[in-house]
Amino acid sequence: MPTNRRCRLQVAWLLLLPLTSLACADGTQPAATPTSPVPATTSSETADSDAPRFRVDPFWARELPHNWMLGQVSGVAVDDRDHVWIVHRPRTLDARQRGEEGMCCVPAPPVIEFDPDGAVVRSWGGPGDGFEWPENEHGIHVDHQGHVWIGGNGAGDAHVLKFTGDGEFLLQIGRAGQSSGSNDTENLGRPASIEVDPAANEVYIADGYGNRRVVVFDSETGEYKRHWGAYGERPRDTELPTYDPEAEPIRHYRSPVHSVAIANDGLVYVADRTNNRVQVFQKSGEFVTEAFIRPETLGSGSASGVTLSEDADQR
Repeated sequence: MPTNRRCRLQVAWLLLLPLTSLACADGTQPAATPTSPVPATTSSETADSDAPRFRVDPFWARELPHNWMLGQVSGVAVDDRDHVWIVHRPRTLDARQRGEEGMCCVPAPPVIEFDPDGAVVRSWGGPGDGFEWPENEHGIHVDHQGHVWIGGNGAGDAHVLKFTGDGEFLLQIGRAGQSSGSNDTENLGRPASIEVDPAANEVYIADGYGNRRVVVFDSETGEYKRHWGAYGERPRDTELPTYDPEAEPIRHYRSPVHSVAIANDGLVYVADRTNNRVQVFQKSGEFVTEAFIRPETLGSGSASGVTLSEDADQR
């Protein structure tokens, strides 16, 4: 990747906190659990690499209230106030975990907001009037206005939803069960990731588990703007050969196109998970460059997501 780019790519496996262990508290909010400080990174560690190093804080967060239990946690986002938002899948809990066969607990609402100390602030979600809640929740994004975006990667999930932070429905892009492929300008195909560009009021969607593209809509109206596939080309839903680390890179995304991120300098980073690569574009869809992450990786692939550093220059 060219070194004159202001943004340095940081791709890593994400270690998901065992949030399901935060279940089955009593109906009151408990006092904060005593915590141990997370050791700071030493200067010798930072000398080895310019990339940040992260350590899990096992004492975050507090126990969940109301005897809640989490299903599969399928998305995590952090807003401008350092509040942590999650979306999980209540339908992945079995009858015992739902409290139907003698256990203590009930499914937590699908969307939960935590403050920096790990206390629940707000919670909401699930089917409602005027929108189609996804079959299989996947991905959450909180934009610069505090609006919360939700996707899904179930078989019929061809849409994303936008809500206020309080869970009031604002916008649906696409219709459940209506996807017609990677060049459909009205519907999605099991979208994986969402990011809003505040400069243009556009929403970028990594689309996805069913389609092979990035697609852009107006974030206020849902109007279609543009889309592209690998290398900025028109995507095709043709049958692909099995991934071969010794072969030349194919000019198609594989399933899933798993993440999209927009850098401060306007470059768009796209994680092509099972092709083990990240591609970089202008906002127009013009291809800039690509990087391969452990290309020998088989199975679920290595390029799950893209995280850019938080400093202004993203260096």
